[in-house]
Amino acid sequence: MEHKDTYTYHVSLCMTEGKESYAEALPPIETDFGNHDNIYHIIEKLKEKELFNSEEEVKQFAIGLKMFSGVMLRNKNSDLFRDFQPTFVAFMKKLKGR
Repeated sequence: MEHKDTYTYHVSLCMTEGKESYAEALPPIETDFGNHDNIYHIIEKLKEKELFNSEEEVKQFAIGLKMFSGVMLRNKNSDLFRDFQPTFVAFMKKLKGR
C-alpha cells in the first residue's frame, strides 16, 4: 500500500442488530488500510496493560485508534485536525508510557 514495511489490513463491518427493521439486510462495509504497526502486536500489549474492561474493548480501541490516526496523519494539514494534533500527540505519549 504505502511502503513495503507497511502492514495491510481488511476490515468488514456488518450490522447484526438495529432499531430499523432493515438493519440485518444492509450490506457489509469493507475497507483495506495500511499501517506501519502490527496491530495484532499492539492488541497483545494492550491486553497485558489491562487498561480496558474486556478483550473486546481492547480490540475495538486498537483498531479504531490505528485507523483514525492513519487518516489524521495523511491529512495533517487539514483544518479539521490542526487543533486536535497536539492533544492527540500528548495522548499517544501517555498511552505509550503506560
